[in-house]
Amino acid sequence: MNYPNKTSPKKFTLLIANDDEDTRFLVEEALGEVRLAIRSEFVENGEQVLDYLYRRGQYAGGSSWQRPDLILLDLNMPRLDGREALISIRSDPQFQQIPVVILTTSHRSGDILLCYRLGANSFISKPVTFQGLVEVMKTLCQYWFEIVSLPPADL
Repeated sequence: MNYPNKTSPKKFTLLIANDDEDTRFLVEEALGEVRLAIRSEFVENGEQVLDYLYRRGQYAGGSSWQRPDLILLDLNMPRLDGREALISIRSDPQFQQIPVVILTTSHRSGDILLCYRLGANSFISKPVTFQGLVEVMKTLCQYWFEIVSLPPADL
């Protein structure tokens, strides 16, 4: 499906925070099924999300660094969890316009409500099958990268 607001192909950067190695592998495999130019960056916790955004630590001075067009956050991660990372992202004006989608195993209504109150753009409970994850990734990427108009990174 082609949408009129997208005139030229762009490579999108997706920052994915999840502490589970198997989940990161499955998400990467599922993204391989998406027919868009996507550069995926994986981090293991909320602290690394902030390091990536602020270009600190292992992300300092790298010429390949790209500002994410979308952030996928797991809720339950060590060091700094997804809720705390979301608070930090939303409290910094330079990152407030980056869409943040919660992708987690939680189905708890309290988690859903809290994440929206903290500024999440969407809350998705992870599907239990790989094919379900592929469908979620296709739909998610189509929505955020083909249908909606994202603000320019330099605003």
